[in-house]
Amino acid sequence: MLISRAPVRISFFGGGTDYPEYFLQHGGAVLATAIDKFSYVTVSPFLSHLFDYSIRVSYRQVELVKTVEEIEHKVYRECLKFCGMDKDIELHNVADLPAFTGLGSSSAFTVSLLHALHCFKGEFLKPLELAYEAIYVERHLVKDKVGCQDQVLAAVGGFNLVEFRTEDDIIINRLPISQQRLLEFEQHLFIVFTGIRRKAADVVEKQLQKVGENTDILKDMRYMVDDGWDILTGNRSFAEFGALLHSAWLAKQSLDCGISNPEINKIYQMGIEAGAWGGKLLGAGAGGFMLFFAPPELHPNLQTIFANHQVLKAKTNAPASQIIFS
Repeated sequence: MLISRAPVRISFFGGGTDYPEYFLQHGGAVLATAIDKFSYVTVSPFLSHLFDYSIRVSYRQVELVKTVEEIEHKVYRECLKFCGMDKDIELHNVADLPAFTGLGSSSAFTVSLLHALHCFKGEFLKPLELAYEAIYVERHLVKDKVGCQDQVLAAVGGFNLVEFRTEDDIIINRLPISQQRLLEFEQHLFIVFTGIRRKAADVVEKQLQKVGENTDILKDMRYMVDDGWDILTGNRSFAEFGALLHSAWLAKQSLDCGISNPEINKIYQMGIEAGAWGGKLLGAGAGGFMLFFAPPELHPNLQTIFANHQVLKAKTNAPASQIIFS
């Protein structure tokens, strides 16, 4: 048996420019960090000749099948086919956080699964190669309308400015920041679950149809990536970072009316009135986790305000996808 894990992520700036529909024409980038919440995959050999099935996969359901084609779970099925595995294997997935919450958990699962399968076969992939495979599987085999940042952050980990040129030409720029400043930065993060779960591919479909008319907005969102980098690496005020997050959230909402709703707007307004400098909904929109950026001394007030919501504690700069047991 072996166990792999890959991290989910928080994306601060540039989300939406990581879709090929945009970056193949204009270039895209995000400023994002992997966090210490993971998707795990266990893989073990299975003696199929002793049973009436050849493959066992489990997630919320358990599937016992004789052929790969019978697997209903698209990512399991396509990853197994992609890696050339058709029997004598048992796979299981667990995660620290639920799916469809804006943190890239679906791609973290894909990366973790591919990493586990390759290791099971005795194959080694570099982190970016793993990211490229996950992008290919999700976009071209599963045919989900997803961007490319989630797979990259899950595969390479860390706190990065990621530049997108093509689906297999992506540049990783590690954030040069001291451990002390990073810890201070983390103390400003306050993450609240809206209680709304949604599939990112469903939310983003309308946004992709409007890429042409939203080009100027997306370009502005790409410029915010560089500004966010400059704030963190230039020892500028964290208040500036919070204000920039607020601008990014306003820009994000202007892409499509389905990105926010009255309930989400109410949660955001509650955070701002409690003293947050800014914030944004994480992920494609319409639900998931809301990130606020606020002075640490105001976090007790935020805890009180959001006493009826789930609050997520997270560490940034988490490690890349890795094999943690074999």
